[in-house]
Amino acid sequence: MRKIFRLIAATLIMASSICFAQTQPIELPRLNIDVKETSVSGISSGGFMAVQLSVAYSSIIKGVGIVAAGPYYCAQRGSYNTAGTLCSCTLGAQTCAVTESSAKVPELVSKLAPLFRKGLIDDPANISHQHILTFAGKQDNLVPPTIVKQLASFYRGAGVSAANVSEVLWEAGHTMPTWDFGEECTVTESPYLGKCRYDGAKEILSWIYGALKKPAARESQLNSRFFEFNQRPFIPSEGPMAAAWDNGLDVTGWVYIPKACADGATCRLHVALHGCEQGQTYVPLKTPPDGGPFYGTTFVKNAGYAPWADANDVVILYPQAISIPITINPKGCWDWWGFTARDHYADQKGYQMRAIRAMIDRLTSGRH
Repeated sequence: MRKIFRLIAATLIMASSICFAQTQPIELPRLNIDVKETSVSGISSGGFMAVQLSVAYSSIIKGVGIVAAGPYYCAQRGSYNTAGTLCSCTLGAQTCAVTESSAKVPELVSKLAPLFRKGLIDDPANISHQHILTFAGKQDNLVPPTIVKQLASFYRGAGVSAANVSEVLWEAGHTMPTWDFGEECTVTESPYLGKCRYDGAKEILSWIYGALKKPAARESQLNSRFFEFNQRPFIPSEGPMAAAWDNGLDVTGWVYIPKACADGATCRLHVALHGCEQGQTYVPLKTPPDGGPFYGTTFVKNAGYAPWADANDVVILYPQAISIPITINPKGCWDWWGFTARDHYADQKGYQMRAIRAMIDRLTSGRH
């Protein structure tokens, strides 16, 4: 049975590449990027993963933008039930038990020092220097504003000053807010990109890096700077999900490289993480733009990062997760409840965590 599922997954990945890949995947390049100018953002499971990265690798993360997600290690020691009932309502409204204190923020903050002493995360004192933007949708019934508010409380508890935490509450569903792309802002529906008259990517980048130059490049110019790259060299080969499912990671990811960065200019790096049902090989219930029968590059090209990145010398890394059939991870989420490693999914031993850090290290290794 496992071999059958693996064959199906390989077929889907191959077919999706045919659908939207224009060239062979490149090897991720070494660029002149200051690693201390690295930041991260994400929606839903990607938001939870962004939080994990900001804590585990706090020595290099300058800031974080989180859309519809909760505090670090909210699911505790790998509990899907906790993740879906106390940290979100993804197991259904009838089982949702999210309250103003369901994430147990003081307990989560207290775990940071022991994790640091064990060498599993960077010094949590680094977190206090980060700039944090959280976005919650008033109509989001999957990750309610109540849990996002506890995320902001977590960062303040970890030492981030109130002045460096921006909490945005919008008339939105469970969606990545864009200015004018996607479904109506208040709905929770694929592609989980919403026309909110709120440019989430711009607001995240400007909160982290300061005032941005306005985009000038045409769409055709932007499209020529997206590159599909080989993710396999960065995927750990060990772990219970490694042999059949590559620890929940796709064979390729995407990166946006502004021309100035490709030509050797000193640049910055932002990691943008899709949410559940937004990976390039996810098979949606309806056909969105850019992906044929697959989700494709819908998030990569339309979440709104590229125009601002191009004008401000920011490389955007878009790692890609995949679905694991049946009950493990059928929606292609990032691991924030322990399906790849119950004990270490959120720290520096986590398989997906290590993979993304390795991608960051490769991109920033051309510094001069």
